[in-house]
Amino acid sequence: MPRLRADEAVIHPDCEINDCELGVYTEVGRGSRLAHVAMGDYSYCDRYCDLANAEFGKFANIASFVRVGATDHPLDRASLHHFLYRSASYWKDAEDDAHWFDKRRARVARIGHDTWIGHNAQVKPEVSVGHGAVIAAGAVVTRDVAPYMIVAGVPAQPLRARLARDLAERMMALAWWDWDHARLRESLEDFRALSAEAFLEKYGG
Repeated sequence: MPRLRADEAVIHPDCEINDCELGVYTEVGRGSRLAHVAMGDYSYCDRYCDLANAEFGKFANIASFVRVGATDHPLDRASLHHFLYRSASYWKDAEDDAHWFDKRRARVARIGHDTWIGHNAQVKPEVSVGHGAVIAAGAVVTRDVAPYMIVAGVPAQPLRARLARDLAERMMALAWWDWDHARLRESLEDFRALSAEAFLEKYGG
């Protein structure tokens, strides 16, 4: 694994990145495609992810082959095909449908802090995933996910809470993801060694 940097995201080969904001200590895995994405500090995606029209909080963990914000096709028109809106690729005298692309871009998926999206999972447009939530491998998330909830399946359904509700609320109040880099380093051994409850006891959450 490369040494991550505060001044520039680590972007592996064969990526396509368009209109994105990447925070400090972020990483984009090989072959990934990002369009209109804001990725918070310390977040990363593994290989061959396809992320579009999405906002990720800090410390988001995105496994390989994840898709977030999959684009739509027009279901109410005579055709589903993208010749309707990518028209300039087919005819010299036609323009792309800017209104359609603006509509797509407005359907933002929002992923909270300290989340984990498993391998080959999908999060649909306009879905919100709460802080601390986990999305199991292969899941298709079509509805909002509560903070610190683990979901799985197609469509995704809640399996169980990652943390008890009172602990989840205390963790969100503590908001350790807003700590600076030096404080994270100072607390590293406690992150490693303590349970969530013990961590909250020590740090006043």
